[in-house]
Amino acid sequence: MTSQLQHHVRLAEPQLLFHPDRPSDHDVHPLRGLARFGPYSSGITPSPIRVATLTPAGESRRLYDFLRELNRSAKPKERSDYLPDWTSFNSVFQAHLVPAASHCRRELDADLDSAIMDSPAPSLLLAERLIRAIQLLDANRAEFDVLFVYLPERWSHGFYGDDDFDLHHQLKAFSASRQLPVQIVREDSALSYRCRASVMWRIGLALYAKVGGVPWKLADVDPDTAYIGISYALRPVTSELKRFVTCCSQVFDADGAGLEFVAYDTGDVDVQRENPFLSHTEMFRVITRSLDLYRRRHTGRPPTRVMIHKSTEFKEAEVDGCFEALKHIESVDLVQIVDDNGWQAARWEQDRHDPTKSQADGYPVKRGTLLGLSGKDALLWMHGSVDGFGPRPYFQGGKGTPRPLRMVRYAGHGSWDDTARAALALSKMNWNNDGLYDPLPVTMSYAKTLAQVIKRMPALGKGTYQFRFFM
Repeated sequence: MTSQLQHHVRLAEPQLLFHPDRPSDHDVHPLRGLARFGPYSSGITPSPIRVATLTPAGESRRLYDFLRELNRSAKPKERSDYLPDWTSFNSVFQAHLVPAASHCRRELDADLDSAIMDSPAPSLLLAERLIRAIQLLDANRAEFDVLFVYLPERWSHGFYGDDDFDLHHQLKAFSASRQLPVQIVREDSALSYRCRASVMWRIGLALYAKVGGVPWKLADVDPDTAYIGISYALRPVTSELKRFVTCCSQVFDADGAGLEFVAYDTGDVDVQRENPFLSHTEMFRVITRSLDLYRRRHTGRPPTRVMIHKSTEFKEAEVDGCFEALKHIESVDLVQIVDDNGWQAARWEQDRHDPTKSQADGYPVKRGTLLGLSGKDALLWMHGSVDGFGPRPYFQGGKGTPRPLRMVRYAGHGSWDDTARAALALSKMNWNNDGLYDPLPVTMSYAKTLAQVIKRMPALGKGTYQFRFFM
């Protein structure tokens, strides 16, 4: 046995596409691409976009001024090596923002501040008042496209509570069940945040996606591959619904735009070390329904390849359930994505003046570095330094030593390159932040978010869900 590792390779930063008919409209930088070319769905997304609002009593003007700010320019005060200038929502997304009718702009009761302070359960009280107001606005759903909800910092002690309560997830669970796109605007992270360009890019991008817009797609992918991410969630002990587990299956087109998913109350599980593993029957049901969704989106045509990502290992029953559901698919990849692992590395460069010597580089391992450990597992640096954005490498976050993802293959064959390229590309498909990439492929990051929201929904139903209502 040898301790020597295989040679590493460096995968190129994935390109994004910003026009359906012009392949030359591409860029590796999502925001720079939007500034240069506009969004992929330009001309298709409805304009104007009508914005309804929900605010504390007497504070509608403050949120209205924030919406007006979206149509003003701003220069970045942070991440200047990455953030482009913000010109305006109109110019970036080629769509207009307008206030909805006056009866779609509501204020909460004036006594809410004192009620929150006096309540023994402020998070539940705040959620109840907000949901009641959203219900009233939902009666006029045909008269607006997106709802902005302003949460001031003085209510922050009501944002979280017992039994894993999260106000954001609670509101999304309610609004998503009604297919109502909601943008939560917090005072600390939006209205008062010092870098206005960052806020405008982040809110503007999310707003455009929530009304059905497609900011970009992946430029270089196999058009006949489907990507599925599976995650699980545990309901609170007080819930009357099944305790374990809600299973979310996120289904993607190869271009990353098919952001639909299916969800289940799943009872037939084997719990090991607090992790649920599906039975053969349950896994077969999940994957079959996901495959049916893909066929419906592609006029009955199945994919030639299916890649499934999961954060836990694939047990034998799960593998068998996948293969039974996918028995007519040419190629199946079952890949565990492990983000919490002990691997770290430092980058060393050859001394420019003495080829016999090497020294530690001033920047972390390059993003896209792939190191095979065996035929079954490999390391991929999803997070790392990136070249091409300025005179120096760009390192998102600017701190720490990035850990790689460990990819463990339970089905599939060939080199790791295709598997790693897919994961790397899918890390750039989160339309809910302004970063260059996510630390996880979107199959996993979306599935985790969906699971946290879904477990708070009173009934899942048998239909499919669009991710834009959960953002």
